[in-house]
Amino acid sequence: MPWFIAGPAIGLLVVLLYALVNRRLGVSGAYRQVRFLVLGQPITETWRVWFFGGLIAGSLLAAILRGGPVFTLGYGNLAAVLPLALLAPTLLTAGVLIGFGSRWAEGCTSGHGLTGVASRSRGSLVSAMTFWLTALAVTLSLHALTGGVL
Repeated sequence: MPWFIAGPAIGLLVVLLYALVNRRLGVSGAYRQVRFLVLGQPITETWRVWFFGGLIAGSLLAAILRGGPVFTLGYGNLAAVLPLALLAPTLLTAGVLIGFGSRWAEGCTSGHGLTGVASRSRGSLVSAMTFWLTALAVTLSLHALTGGVL
């Protein structure tokens, strides 16, 4: 979907969630509710489970419309630079760090960046700036370490 359609649609969804149910949009909150469902714990926000399912279904639909999902062991340019023996632990470590950071910051990049910043939350502003600066530092470091390949 083009950015000029997806961006306003997400913005509208954020505004509607605030206006109608006074809730913030975020993927880590949806993941948490799905985890509760899987573990048999009480779900406090059923709509987040549906939101998570919609993310999965929408991704699958987009892949099908683009010619079908393609399953590979590659991970874009990173897979071109790192062998699989290094790629797997790198991605696992990155995933654990992202999950830890998401819980520590009490929200993910989408929750803080889209809804927290929109509501002028100081914590979300600091979190979003930290996400952005960390991504910039890692990107520039990888670019320097790989001679511009990444």
